[in-house]
Amino acid sequence: MERKQLEAKLAELKSDYVRLQSDLEKVIFVRGREQETEKELVRLEKEIAEVNRMLDELDKK
Repeated sequence: MERKQLEAKLAELKSDYVRLQSDLEKVIFVRGREQETEKELVRLEKEIAEVNRMLDELDKK
C-alpha cells in the first residue's frame, strides 16, 4: 500500500474506534452486551497498530 492509502485507512480506523468508544459507553449505560463492542475495539487497536507499523516501514525506506 502507498502512504496516502495507509493514512486514509488509519484515519478511517481511528474514526471507527472513537465511534465504538462512544457506543460502548451507551451500551454499558443501558446494561447491554458490551463484550462484543470491547472485542471490536481490541480488533481495531490491532489493525491501527499494524497500519502504523506499515507507515513506519515506509519511513525507513
